Formats: sequence, structure tokens, C-alpha cells
Amino acid sequence: MKRIYVNEEWCLGCHLCEYNCAFANSGEKNMVKALKNKEIKPKIHVEEDNKITYAVSCRHCEDPICIKSCISGALTKTNGVVTIDQNKCIGCFTCILVCPYGAVSASNDHAVQKCELCINNSCGTPACVKGCPNKAIVYEERN
Repeated sequence: MKRIYVNEEWCLGCHLCEYNCAFANSGEKNMVKALKNKEIKPKIHVEEDNKITYAVSCRHCEDPICIKSCISGALTKTNGVVTIDQNKCIGCFTCILVCPYGAVSASNDHAVQKCELCINNSCGTPACVKGCPNKAIVYEERN
């Protein structure tokens, strides 16, 4: 299965992956209308540790502990992609606590959000990958 991988040596820490993610998931056709003067809540985020920057996103684990911990059944895995049913999420944030990668976060509507590989916004390739100027984020299948 294809997944998102990050090469921290190439990451500039520019946060463009976050903006492209937020725009792709906004439902807007115009980036300025989607993001200007708004607090963005991307499904990927950039971290910095000892001057090393890297993007954090869902790993779509083989045996996801977030799904096991979800008391409402909002998290499921279909065709290898872990997704969230926003209508089922009760906002208990247990999945945020158990994710070993820090890839699940609170959304603006009191539920949770995480990378779903842009399967619901018809981008084809995830928006963070398309928008990374240094190609530090890739979408590929590895052994």
C-alpha cells in the first residue's frame, strides 16, 4: 500500500504541507478564501526537534491502536486507509492519546482529524506531497 514518507534531511520547515493540506480539505476552490485570516487545522503538521524539521502524518498502521481505542466506532480501516466518520466521533480524544506518532489531532468541530491520504477531496496524490517544494514528502509503496 502507498503511504506518505518524510525525509527530514530535505524538510525546510516551511509548513507549505500544512497549508496545502488545509486548503485541499477546506472544500473551497480559492486558497485565499479558504485560508486567509483563519486558523488552519491541517491533518499533517510540522515538528522541530534540535533544528531538525519533519512532517508528522498518519502512518495508516497495519494494526492501528487508534481504531482499537475508539469507543464510538468512528475510526475504521478500509483498503489500508484509516478514516474517521465525523458523525460518529464523540470527541473523547482517546485516539489522540494512544497514537504513537502524534498524528491524530482535534478538529474545529470538536471531533478528531487525521490524514486520510486525500481520498475524500479528489486530489489523487495527497496535497502535502504535491505542495512540498523540496520533495521531502513522498507518496510511495515501500517494502
